[in-house]
Amino acid sequence: MELLSGLITFIAGLWAGTINAVVGSGTLVTFPVLIALGITPVVASMSNAMGLVAGAAAGAWGYRRELAGRGRQLLQLLPASLLGGITGAWLLLHLPEKVFHYVAPVLLVLALLMVIFQPRLQAWVRRREENPEHAIKDKNHGVLLVVLVYLAGVYGGYFVAAQGILLVGILGVFMTGTIQNANAMKNFLVLGVNMVAAVSYMLFAFDRINWIVVALIAVSSTIGGLVGSKVGRRLPPTVLRGVIFILGLVALGFMVANLLK
Repeated sequence: MELLSGLITFIAGLWAGTINAVVGSGTLVTFPVLIALGITPVVASMSNAMGLVAGAAAGAWGYRRELAGRGRQLLQLLPASLLGGITGAWLLLHLPEKVFHYVAPVLLVLALLMVIFQPRLQAWVRRREENPEHAIKDKNHGVLLVVLVYLAGVYGGYFVAAQGILLVGILGVFMTGTIQNANAMKNFLVLGVNMVAAVSYMLFAFDRINWIVVALIAVSSTIGGLVGSKVGRRLPPTVLRGVIFILGLVALGFMVANLLK
């Protein structure tokens, strides 16, 4: 990897780590950059997921206070998230690469839509919090919550982008507490999925990992995760979503162009 490409990847990882800790969907920064630098989609997805593990750990650590008193619930949801991550990683490793070329643009569009509608989703969740008699209690919908967390894990294991936003939406509705509690839980569940996916790639697709990319994103996303967990709430979310959306469109353009070759 050339010096300029390495610098661009490092900056993308720094930004992704910050966004992941606060909003989620940092992959929509790093993945488009890797595609634009000429890395194939599957290699980019695997290398990116492995690199972001460190950043996810940093973000989870930064939000640990918001998870106080929820250890039991985390232990209930984490197995579903891990199993989903294993399923998603298996699909990525065993489905033909051509399938990923067709599926990735669809998933990217889905992730971008979640980014666009995130403010409305969060506003809806907050309205439910302010009106407790209409809130859905997680104790009455435990099975549904576990199933949805599992499906989010499958999504995350196959295509990392925006699984955090998906989880915040699920947890915000079915888990009692504030949106910050949901975000803290999201960080730990995403970390679990990313770790499972990373181990799967190392064991079964070692030759398809770009270790320079992994190292650059690991270091930069760790810094970003620590920064994001402390000062990220002060960043204008509209600006972050705008950049994510633009970079996502760039990636989508590269993918569609590759399909038309």
